[in-house]
Amino acid sequence: MADHRDLSPQSVSEKHKAGGIILIDVREPAEFANERIHGAFLHPLSTFEPKAIPAGTDQLVVFQCGSGKRSRKALDEFRSATGKEASHLAGGIAAWKACGLPTVKINPATGQVEDHGRY
Repeated sequence: MADHRDLSPQSVSEKHKAGGIILIDVREPAEFANERIHGAFLHPLSTFEPKAIPAGTDQLVVFQCGSGKRSRKALDEFRSATGKEASHLAGGIAAWKACGLPTVKINPATGQVEDHGRY
């Protein structure tokens, strides 16, 4: 069920390019190292501390994961612990990539970092 806290990849991309969000990736370090969205900060859900998220700025905090399930959980925990507004990337990085939006990825054959479109 979508609500105002569920942001589309296009909306997150536009806000991210404009500097209007703090993007928080709640996946695990190995997932983040393998492929990530430019400018995302890593705060794994397994060690998640809502009050450690920088939330005192004019930027909207937006959580992101692989498919949207973990980021929704992080969003709920963050809002409950801090009382602050936040959102999450509906569909996670999978939806982001399906829209053709840029990522940074490790090539498994070469171990090289590949920049797939930078802001």
